[in-house]
Amino acid sequence: MRSARPVGLLLSAAVALWAYGMTTWQPLTEPLGPWSERLPGNNAYWARDLRFMAIMAVPLGLVLAGRGRVRWGGPAVVLGGCWIAADVAIDRADPIGVGATVLLAVTGCGVLGVVAALLLWWERATPPARDSDTQSTGERGTQSAANRRVLTGAACVAGVLTLVAAAMESPTDREPELNQGALATAALLVALAVGAALAAAPARTRARVGLAVGLTVVALLGVGLVRATAPGARLLPEVALGAVLLTGVTLVAWDWPGGRPIWWHHALAALIALVGPLVFLVATAIPMMIMMPIGATFTALAGNSPIHAADSDLLVSLVGLLSGLGMAVLLARPSVEDRRQLR
Repeated sequence: MRSARPVGLLLSAAVALWAYGMTTWQPLTEPLGPWSERLPGNNAYWARDLRFMAIMAVPLGLVLAGRGRVRWGGPAVVLGGCWIAADVAIDRADPIGVGATVLLAVTGCGVLGVVAALLLWWERATPPARDSDTQSTGERGTQSAANRRVLTGAACVAGVLTLVAAAMESPTDREPELNQGALATAALLVALAVGAALAAAPARTRARVGLAVGLTVVALLGVGLVRATAPGARLLPEVALGAVLLTGVTLVAWDWPGGRPIWWHHALAALIALVGPLVFLVATAIPMMIMMPIGATFTALAGNSPIHAADSDLLVSLVGLLSGLGMAVLLARPSVEDRRQLR
């Protein structure tokens, strides 16, 4: 997909959303005073999770811009890890105000621009290796099988993170800023999921583009439905959103031998998309709450008040990332040969 590079770089500019979350939403989540009776509860630091998902969108956008090539994906992951570390340090400094927002956004875009320029220079200076992993798909295209798997995996990660962002809650569930942040972050991730899926397709046909546009519209409506549902009753619309979005990813990205999808393959993918995200999210969250206090560690490093002992400091953005990688293992199989290996 020729537009993958500009679209990926444009979506990587999620750094502006991250900057706004740091200086505007984060101060709203920090309690006034260290008294034990005022310690925050479950999901208190929702702004941190929205920021972390915006940070995760940056390497996903770079993977899309690099069309799934390893020379883009590796540095993108390293950049994401460094950005998380920088986020913790900046959070500890408690920036606030329009000036801080502009400064962080400009600095972040500058860092992203330098990294993208270096990757473009590296790509042009190094001749591409001959790809022996290209497979016949019955459709005219130039993407290698390995790159297509990476792009489809990125789409799966973005899809699961969309569910996490759309269902984000807080102890009071009354903050209008939470709805704004959840909608903006989820919309960004929907665009990344569909864009990566379309880039993974062996050919950008009119049918696939139309399907991608329809999937984007339906997924955005699903995000709005999840946010419109009362907290505590969002499970069913969240599961439905995940099933539609991830099944749509397979329809857009997977091979269509003879110009038609293999429908029973997508029916199986739909079943996995219906059950898989919830299973992975629960299976990841429970051990993290019981054995690995990662959220509490980040809270302490950022100098914020600990969560009340009766509640848990769960880093739901990390849960979503790991669950998305789990779904990628199952669904990032765009070619028919990839799926035959499961038999």
